[in-house]
Amino acid sequence: MKPAAALAALLLAAAGFAAQAMPSQAPAGAALKGEVLEVLNVDSYTYLRLKTKDGEAWAAVPTAAVKKGAQVTIGNAMPMQNFESKTLKRKFDKIVFGTIADPNAKPAAALAAPHGAAPAATAPVAKVAKASGPDARTVAEVVKGKAALKDKPVLLRAQVVKVNNGIMGKNWVHLQDGSGSAADGSNDILVTTMDTAAVGDIVNAKGTVRTDVNLGSGYAYAVLIEGAALRK
Repeated sequence: MKPAAALAALLLAAAGFAAQAMPSQAPAGAALKGEVLEVLNVDSYTYLRLKTKDGEAWAAVPTAAVKKGAQVTIGNAMPMQNFESKTLKRKFDKIVFGTIADPNAKPAAALAAPHGAAPAATAPVAKVAKASGPDARTVAEVVKGKAALKDKPVLLRAQVVKVNNGIMGKNWVHLQDGSGSAADGSNDILVTTMDTAAVGDIVNAKGTVRTDVNLGSGYAYAVLIEGAALRK
C-alpha cells in the first residue's frame, strides 16, 4: 500500500473502515442533503442511507440520534470510494464521511486547510514559551526542519487557532506559537489527535512528524504532526 493510502487507512481504522482506495476526486466540503431512508448504528459511527435530489447516497457520521424519515444535512463532507466497513462486513462503492450540520449553515471544509493556506487569524498569535525537553521544537522549527524531523517525535507548546472535530475519526487542530512567518506558512502546523481543544487554548502537543501527506480530494500537506497527545 502506498504511504498516502496507508495513512488514509490509519485515519479510518478507528471508525471501523478498511481502505480499498483513496478518496474520490469529488469536491470535499460541500453539504449533502436528503431524507433518511435507513439508519445503521455501529461503535462510534452512524451510517445513513439518504434520498437526495441526485438519487440515493450513503453517509457516515459520528454517532447521532437520527430517525428514519428525518431530513438531514451532512456537513464537512468528504467523499470516499470503495470502502469496506469491518463492523458491518459491507463494502460501499461510494460513501460520504461528515457530521450532522445545521441545514442553514454555510458549508465548511472537510479538513483543515492544506499547509501553506493556514487559517487567517484576527490578530497575530503572541509568542508562546517553547516547550522543554529533547524533542521540544517551535512551530517554525518543525515546518522548516521537516526533512530532518520526518517520522520523529516532537513536542510543541502553542496556541490553538482552528479546530475541525470528528473528521475521519480524528480531530484536526491548527497550532501557532508566534514563530515563523505567515508569508511562507512557517507560522502554522496541523496536528491530528484524539484529544479535544478549543480555539485559544495553549497546549503541549506531542506527536510524530509526517511529510508529503496526500489524502486526495485536494488535501495535501507538506508537513503535519500525526497522533498528537494534547495537554493543557
